[in-house]
Amino acid sequence: MNKILKRTLIIFACLLLVTGIALVLYQPVSVELGKMEAKSIIEEFDKTYKAVNNKKKNTPKPKRKGSASSAMNVDVKALKKASVKYNKSLLDNQGTVDTSDYSKAALNLGKYGVTNGVFGYISAPAINMSLPIYLGANNSLMSIGAAHMCNTSLPVNMEDTNCCIAGHTGYRGRVFFDNLRQMSVGDEIKVKNYWQTVKYNVIDTKIITDKQSEDFYIKKGKKLLTLMTCVSNNKGGFDRFLVICENKH
Repeated sequence: MNKILKRTLIIFACLLLVTGIALVLYQPVSVELGKMEAKSIIEEFDKTYKAVNNKKKNTPKPKRKGSASSAMNVDVKALKKASVKYNKSLLDNQGTVDTSDYSKAALNLGKYGVTNGVFGYISAPAINMSLPIYLGANNSLMSIGAAHMCNTSLPVNMEDTNCCIAGHTGYRGRVFFDNLRQMSVGDEIKVKNYWQTVKYNVIDTKIITDKQSEDFYIKKGKKLLTLMTCVSNNKGGFDRFLVICENKH
């Protein structure tokens, strides 16, 4: 074997080794980066929440666009009013609206000064999950966080609501709703929006087909939160795994 061929084989072997290591490390590194990104978004949201709900008159004015320093641009009062109005508008339409069209945004958040598209965030301590919530269960938004399903209630602490939030399972390089199946009845889930934190407890888990939608409808007098993710139906397709929660306060 001449020296050139030997050197070429060594270089090729090294490249294979490096590629193999990169492939092995991609998933855990990507997951950790995803967690860091979600944590950063949530921390910025908490800063914004604190700023817009600070009643002190001498709160400093914003200087840097797109962060907590631009918090005072968020019109919380108008956003809350619009969210309540939206929820009330669903009461006469449950069961008749196009429940297959969950991908649209329930509200235009930019209209209320929210520039990053984040309505709030959801956290489930039992499975160490914290994710930002975006409006519209479409592929783009579900690739970066949890997504509110249009035509279902927004997460506001009011009766006659069923807020439905979707998240991926098995999305390459990220962990979203992958661990929902580990949740048990009684586990707490919190949803924080720009003016309040709504606390729910798990009351049931179930599997439905992709054609069923009854569990996304409002139940009179209830304050519900329904989380949805995909699960294999062992036939080459996917069913839907639901975690159904209720706020009884």
